Amino acid sequence: MSRLLCLIVLSLGLMQTATADENNDRMSAYLTQKFGLAKEKAQKISDAVQSAASKYSLPPALLLAIISIESRFKEKAKGANGATGLMQVVPGAHRGLLRNVKDLTEPTANIEAGSAILYGYMRSANGDMNAALKSYGGSQAYAQKVSLRVEDFADVAGPQDIASHPDAQAGMCEADRCPAPGNWADAFTIPVDNAAGVNGAAAPRSASPAAPH
Repeated sequence: MSRLLCLIVLSLGLMQTATADENNDRMSAYLTQKFGLAKEKAQKISDAVQSAASKYSLPPALLLAIISIESRFKEKAKGANGATGLMQVVPGAHRGLLRNVKDLTEPTANIEAGSAILYGYMRSANGDMNAALKSYGGSQAYAQKVSLRVEDFADVAGPQDIASHPDAQAGMCEADRCPAPGNWADAFTIPVDNAAGVNGAAAPRSASPAAPH
């Protein structure tokens, strides 16, 4: 009986691995077709998105939507205030978070960092993804734009992306029940509502002129 159970568990694991590989292949092919990415680059981004999505309990389609808006999948993209890479992360706004990151133009590092930042905003907002997106992009309009863009990626992000629409993420976790952020625990030590500087100055921004991520 124990041997049979082991075989069942092993089979399920292989099925999940195969499904993940299929999702990555589908996602990679879409990025190549839609955005003209080289296959190797598309595969690297797909792998990084799936990894970060799993680590931070974020829908892959959501991360893809943000990347498409922020950089159109150009890993060397530069924006206001030093915003860098696929998710337009601003080094000056997150020095503690990025202290071990050598190159923000590297897709895996950038997607990991951007996902950690978004995750931190979600925790600060008690699991409200709409509020997290507003904090990440600097406005409700940005959150709505991402919400609409998610639809473009819902079909290619994989069946595990059960909450492909940002609104569906609202209330998915409470601040004390969201999954642990691992090595990025210091990403957010200041509540979102109190993110202004001690002298009343605006908090550092990290992407386009209206984007404080």
